[in-house]
Amino acid sequence: MPLFSQLQGDQLRLVAFGAERRSISAGQELFRERSPAESAFIVARGRFDLYATDRDGQVSRQRSVGAGTLLSELALVTMVERKFTAVAAEDSETLKITRSLFERLLEEYPDVGRVIEARIRENIAGLAKAAAALQYRFT
Repeated sequence: MPLFSQLQGDQLRLVAFGAERRSISAGQELFRERSPAESAFIVARGRFDLYATDRDGQVSRQRSVGAGTLLSELALVTMVERKFTAVAAEDSETLKITRSLFERLLEEYPDVGRVIEARIRENIAGLAKAAAALQYRFT
């Protein structure tokens, strides 16, 4: 996954050993939309359906994600709300990475901060591009 792809052996070991492994049964929620996000999750095995509520209060499946997906990555650097509800589509396993574990990674390996900064810049650029593409709807 992009966020961790440039990390070295010791850095990855810190994340792997510090992360909490969770088994999630099919149909069980991993987290709920609008709840506080104090951690991110890596889908290690299985698949999750992501649901979101629209302006009319209708809940619909937005997409499905599988192994290797990082969910709620912004929660690693700031307090945010979950943007969707994640429900296991099949028996699955995740790695929970808390913000405190991520902060420890940054303290012990300051060069990781540059990787994170680049990733955040990419995300912001993507959001700006998507917003510009929707500008016609607001004029």
